[in-house]
Amino acid sequence: RFAFPAISLGSFSECMMGFPGSEEVYDRFVMLTPLNTGLGSRKEIASRKMKMSNIDYFFATLSPYAYLAGGRLEEIVAKHGATITYKPLDIIALFGRTGGTLPKDRHSSRQEYRAQELMRQSKHLDMPFNLKPAHWPTNGAPSAYAIIAAQNAGGGDLGMLVQGYLRAGWADEKDLAEDDVVRAGLEAAGFDPDLSNSDLLTGAETYGANLEEAVARGVFGAPFYITEDNQRFWGQDRLSYLDDHLAELAG
Repeated sequence: RFAFPAISLGSFSECMMGFPGSEEVYDRFVMLTPLNTGLGSRKEIASRKMKMSNIDYFFATLSPYAYLAGGRLEEIVAKHGATITYKPLDIIALFGRTGGTLPKDRHSSRQEYRAQELMRQSKHLDMPFNLKPAHWPTNGAPSAYAIIAAQNAGGGDLGMLVQGYLRAGWADEKDLAEDDVVRAGLEAAGFDPDLSNSDLLTGAETYGANLEEAVARGVFGAPFYITEDNQRFWGQDRLSYLDDHLAELAG
């Protein structure tokens, strides 16, 4: 007769995974366990662990580096069965709140290097890119409000919407402050274009709340990704690290 320590069945199922021979032991344990315990198969346990992962994605539709992320974040979360909460914010205000300096106010050596690096990265990623867009600076709030409204409404492809706005500003020479550009982006991503003028108060409040949350959680630039275990990743060139971390969480 064997005496097992007093642990919950849920804890047992989580702890067993990963040990040599644990798969066979766990399967036999499940077979001998009453049906009303709620224990799942190994595949169900792994699936539950993967589905728990969510990425809080802080970004701005005016950020060239968010544009250069392309669709890689969406590909990574799909690979790991994770989810994304999109949190557009005012990047200019974020710099001021976290000790950053606007690109135009940086030393000339920093400005020159930034310009070279953006062109190098866009070429490496094979993405069209205008270093000096026709409509710059512009107001990013209308596109951010539309993303917030679309996330609340559901029904379309939110990743496509975000990438569409970023591409519109940094590759297609369109002004994100114009209503027809915002509406076109919504429609292309499968959303009701009237969301561009839907519940603007909620959009403004969420936009401001995203900034406050970002400051409180240590965000200082864009794109910025935070996992549920508070691992922070800054920059599109850290997406491979995020990929690795989600794999560890699911393992």
